[in-house]
Amino acid sequence: MAQFKAFAPGVEVNGESVLSVVAGVPGSETMAKQILASCGIADPQPGKWYPQQAWLDAFKTLADEVGPRTLLNIGKAIPENAQWPPTVNSIDTALPSINMAYHMNHRGGDIGTYGYQKTGDRGAKMVCRNPYPCQFDQGIIMSAAKRFKPADVVAVNVTHDESAPCRAKGGDSCTYLVAW
Repeated sequence: MAQFKAFAPGVEVNGESVLSVVAGVPGSETMAKQILASCGIADPQPGKWYPQQAWLDAFKTLADEVGPRTLLNIGKAIPENAQWPPTVNSIDTALPSINMAYHMNHRGGDIGTYGYQKTGDRGAKMVCRNPYPCQFDQGIIMSAAKRFKPADVVAVNVTHDESAPCRAKGGDSCTYLVAW
């Protein structure tokens, strides 16, 4: 499995998630909406559902036309703007909740997962088995970890584990190492 290719043809994503593309491209809202429309998602609305493959096609177009940094920014925008349950109050509760939120915003078949494993007092590993681009997932993880980092932590580091498979290279997943 590779990035930008839905795991199943019937998978859908909700409008709130689709609108994160617009939020993640500040100053270029018109361009983002044009790209979404060119991929089959004209005028996305909260509460409606759209084909995941069309949304992935928009990600691919953004990567090709604007660059992968935009995908990182779109990923960062999701946790920054999301409502979080009161039980999510630390990195250790935020990172595993990404998988739950992912499943709440997608439907219709195999969508993949965001796996979480604690690796130490101030470390974790996230294995992302889904069709989204590497930079998008890195942005989501980075933003969630930063938002819920302990008060005594200055920075959070999220790195792509180069020794693990990578969707950009045809792998089934990407692995990110999180340190704080």
